Amino acid sequence: MEPIRIFYFSDVLCVWAYIAQIRLVELKTTFEDKIAIAHHFVPVFGVAREKLENRWREKGGLQGYSDHVQEVAKKFDHISIHPDIWTNVTPFSSTSCHLFLHAIQLLEKKGLVEQNQQIFEKATWAFREAFFTQLADVSERKVQFGIAEELKLPIAAIQAQIDSGEAYAKLSQDFELVKEHTVTVSPTLIFNEGRQRLNGNVGYRVIEANIRELLHNPPGEQSWC
Repeated sequence: MEPIRIFYFSDVLCVWAYIAQIRLVELKTTFEDKIAIAHHFVPVFGVAREKLENRWREKGGLQGYSDHVQEVAKKFDHISIHPDIWTNVTPFSSTSCHLFLHAIQLLEKKGLVEQNQQIFEKATWAFREAFFTQLADVSERKVQFGIAEELKLPIAAIQAQIDSGEAYAKLSQDFELVKEHTVTVSPTLIFNEGRQRLNGNVGYRVIEANIRELLHNPPGEQSWC
């Protein structure tokens, strides 16, 4: 049987995607080759500073949003959040992160790094953790290179994927998929050829139940559920 194909859209700066990453790990452990997760980015924080300053102006501004993020994080034991999140450091945009991560993804696809080490997923987690726990401004290229160096990734090869335009092409593909599937929330899971989606903070058991239903009733077969 072909694996269940899942589109997973997220933003590196989204706290809900930070929370949800552990669920992806569990899904891959549980279902192994029965699912295939395709990672894509949705620019929820494409214009981060301006968006937060405008939307939270009447609710305490950046400090109000920081308080909100910290309150959310208190409900989940598997993550930690710096007390000055979004106040001391406010990245301009997540888009530069997404471009850089696509460059790393291309290295993995081309076999320029060890493919069995899941480098792209490790790098994505490293970016999220660096921002949420260390207040690293991951929108800055020098910070991105620093994280890549810590992961022992080839800097020149990453830069080459960006300079050639190929990483931009992958990012543009994300933009097209976001439009096609009207994705507005991070994270969003889309499966069953677009007929099913789960948006936002969805618990692991709900995601698992959807996948098991698809495995029991493959696409193309009718289900009474």
